[in-house]
Amino acid sequence: MDRDFLIDLFSDFGPVTIRPMFSGFGISADGTNFALALRAGLYFRADEQTIPQFEAEGSKPFSYQTRAKTVTVNSYWQLPERLYDDPEDLTGWARAALAAAQRAALRKPPKAKKATTKKAAAKKTAVKKKSDRRVGKAKRAHRS
Repeated sequence: MDRDFLIDLFSDFGPVTIRPMFSGFGISADGTNFALALRAGLYFRADEQTIPQFEAEGSKPFSYQTRAKTVTVNSYWQLPERLYDDPEDLTGWARAALAAAQRAALRKPPKAKKATTKKAAAKKTAVKKKSDRRVGKAKRAHRS
């Protein structure tokens, strides 16, 4: 699948962002990644609300092989083949995948920001000054 094919495939859905990812592309809308286009096919984000729909179509979750085992990623499921020829139905599935991705994002705890305390800032400044002194000393020794 190339970028032009994917843009055409999602034209009824609306604007998507397609970025290189792994051996294919990550597909996102409104800043949320909801699909993967890989050599093995197109995979949509799924959750407990949408997985039954994929199962009813006979789809399988994304999986890949490592040297030691097969890893199954239950949060992405292969798009049923029939949807490639049904843009209207594909749009519904894409909207459901985007909704699943947005629900997953809401469940994630926010990333903690590093708290900069006065003590940490002072320590960082002291380390930098010490480093600068060492560099100056090395330059003077090199000139001699």
